[in-house]
Amino acid sequence: MRAAAVQLNSTGDAERNLETADRLVREAVARGAELVVLPEKWSVLGTAEQMVAGAQPLDGPAISWARSAAREHGIELVAGSILERVGGRTKGANTSVHIGRDGEINAIYRKLHMFDVEVDGRVYAESETEEPGEEVVVTELAGGVRLGMTVCYDVRFPELYRTLVDRGAELFSVPSAFTLATTRDHWEVLIRARAIENQCFVVAPNQIGEHPGGYRSGGRSLIVDPWGLVLASAPDTETAIVADLDIDNLQRIRRRLPALRHRRGDVYTRVGAGA
Repeated sequence: MRAAAVQLNSTGDAERNLETADRLVREAVARGAELVVLPEKWSVLGTAEQMVAGAQPLDGPAISWARSAAREHGIELVAGSILERVGGRTKGANTSVHIGRDGEINAIYRKLHMFDVEVDGRVYAESETEEPGEEVVVTELAGGVRLGMTVCYDVRFPELYRTLVDRGAELFSVPSAFTLATTRDHWEVLIRARAIENQCFVVAPNQIGEHPGGYRSGGRSLIVDPWGLVLASAPDTETAIVADLDIDNLQRIRRRLPALRHRRGDVYTRVGAGA
């Protein structure tokens, strides 16, 4: 299976963002991509006011375009994440959507972990406009490959990825808008660690460059194999990177280095109970 990660410099201009996403999805398809993953908040990324104004329901223009694109190109499309306007809630959700080749929505994942932190003197308070999801989501791609869906800050929580692999995941999507500082210091280490410890492929598209409100993302989108090798890495521009995912190699790695079967869950449970 050939996968692509689309790296964007999204802004508060939803129409511009969609046009760029459409162009880069088409480029990825021209290079043989069967699975395309967009970054976090690809439809709108800017100030809190712009984000709230750009929030959409799942039948809004962003996901409607994504469904049309998947159907037109006959691809699996993980529509990164959007700020979803959810009926009955005062806050939105940071929502990733897996769309099948027929344009139908196969799975919906709402980001579990809110990015409420301080980085380089800037405070990020995702929970002011968003509510966390409550479900771990594994979905199936055409051909039977199992995809574990996550978003950005989730990558710092290895227990989530272990839960996904326990539910059959062979591939993780990590659409992101990692800050410039955390991309520089943590991004590749975290992505490769999640791949190695779970013996899974990872497709991790990141945002790049400056966004309204003074936010800056670090780029370096990655596709990584279950041995932790970087199959593709993006330059510092809006682009699509493509790599072949050899699922047979994943199975060989899991047979030859069966770390997932060597886990001592019985001991971990006893230690936790006695703490």
